[in-house]
Amino acid sequence: MEKIWLESYPKGMPAEIDPTQYRSLVHLMEESFQKYAQRNAYVCMDKYMTYGEVDQLSKTFAAWLQSRGLAKGARVAIMMPNVLQYPVVIAAVLRAGYTAVNVNPLYTPRELEHQLNDSGSEAIIILENFATTLEQVITKTRIKHVVVTSMGEMLGGLKGMIVNFVVRNIKKMVPAFSLPHAIRFKQALSDGAGMPLSPATLGHDDIAFLQYTGGTTGVSKGAALSHRNVVANVLQNEAWAQPALNKAPKVESMTIVCALPLYHIFALTGCCLMGTRLGALNVLIPNPRDIPGLVKTLSSHKISMLPAVNTLYNGLLNNPDFAKLDFSLLKVCNGGGTAVQSAVAERWKSVTGCTIVEGYGLSETSPVATCNPTDATTFSATIGLPLPSTEIAILDDAGNPVALGEAGEISIRGPQVMVGYWNRPDETAKVMTSDGYFKSGDVGIMDAKGYIKVVDRKKDMILVSGFNVYPNEIEGVAAAHPGVLECACIGVPDDNSGEAVKLYVVRKDPQLTTEQLMDFCKQQLTGYKRPKLIEFRTELPKSNVGKILRRELRDEKKVA
Repeated sequence: MEKIWLESYPKGMPAEIDPTQYRSLVHLMEESFQKYAQRNAYVCMDKYMTYGEVDQLSKTFAAWLQSRGLAKGARVAIMMPNVLQYPVVIAAVLRAGYTAVNVNPLYTPRELEHQLNDSGSEAIIILENFATTLEQVITKTRIKHVVVTSMGEMLGGLKGMIVNFVVRNIKKMVPAFSLPHAIRFKQALSDGAGMPLSPATLGHDDIAFLQYTGGTTGVSKGAALSHRNVVANVLQNEAWAQPALNKAPKVESMTIVCALPLYHIFALTGCCLMGTRLGALNVLIPNPRDIPGLVKTLSSHKISMLPAVNTLYNGLLNNPDFAKLDFSLLKVCNGGGTAVQSAVAERWKSVTGCTIVEGYGLSETSPVATCNPTDATTFSATIGLPLPSTEIAILDDAGNPVALGEAGEISIRGPQVMVGYWNRPDETAKVMTSDGYFKSGDVGIMDAKGYIKVVDRKKDMILVSGFNVYPNEIEGVAAAHPGVLECACIGVPDDNSGEAVKLYVVRKDPQLTTEQLMDFCKQQLTGYKRPKLIEFRTELPKSNVGKILRRELRDEKKVA
């Protein structure tokens, strides 16, 4: 196909990148560990860690993991917020030759059990705040090795003790748990210090990450991302950032704000791994919902790059102290996860002087597939151009390309496209074309310059603050309540999260209340998946074969 978008590329932007220059993601990481050994790599709660320290700590923990007898390719789950342990553990898991399974720490027991069993994870590193969730399901999984850590464990001496005391005793954020065979993170590091690390023989096709995402079936699936997939996307992002990074004033050492959770692919690639490639300082934010605390943290740094979702940009703008920060070195603000609102983008530019460059991607594409040029001076309200080595086709229902300006399914081909869904060849076959395009499920239009605009979603997916929510999962949980006869859920506009989950219910029990059903869902679903609105009805719209028609419910909202 003709790559019309190349004509719109910034001057000097390569059409292709070469992911084969690195044997694996570990090769790329270790190069940076050596090159930037003396630089600060991460900071969290004012505690800094250099690339040299990440190198040594991850080697040590990798050696300990290998001592557990796990075979090459074994899956190791990571269930933590953005704390200093996270990047150490990611590097260690990969260096040991294993596959990292990133887990949302706010998962309910039901959600955690599914992900651990589907991935076949044999080990888990978990923050103690969430250990009670693991305790409830561990006997129903293959988990043999548990490493528990705490918020203060890497902060050192007195500070770490104070943080742990406050978290455990003042804020009471660590429910009681019993995991008798678990080992503490620092104990594992101590034990691993005397152990040799056997360098793993890794190739482009070995699986680096399982990133779990939903599906139209409502069953969460693991997108298997190979070392080649992730290396490719890091190099694509690095190339794409250069026009902005090369603008004056020159920044010798970048500072990236990592407020998005590292278990999410946007932050994993865009902050942790991109930062490693650039030798940047990553500012880890454990709780981005604390906007005043986030602004206070940012006041200590001259930030260079801020990947975020619309809700975070909006939250920062609505904090009175944010506008007082120093934005003189701010180079790149990547918007993704959900559509950035034009009003937010305009306010952001007026306050910071930096244009939000919106992009597009999915867990299945490692994640970035398209982005607006990083030297753009205006907000385009599009998802931009295909990245180097990336092809975008807009296909009709028969899989044929549509004409420019016509709507069709956004389909992606490139080295960042996943190997497939973990152990689900049937699901993989549904989304991959015979010539290697991944069908995104999103409907878009490409213009004559190669810019793409998302106009609709083909799937019923709901996008809450950048997180995918699939109606079948929510309906499956709600339908299990004995007072529910049938139900359907859709996404409705929400000023804070972009979309929110609304549940329509036909009662079996006339006495069933909104509060009772909300409480029931709370036990089964993590926060962003829970219905924000519940509406009881006597019946739901159905097709002539009895299928509930969600689209009719959505159309009602549009008319209203």
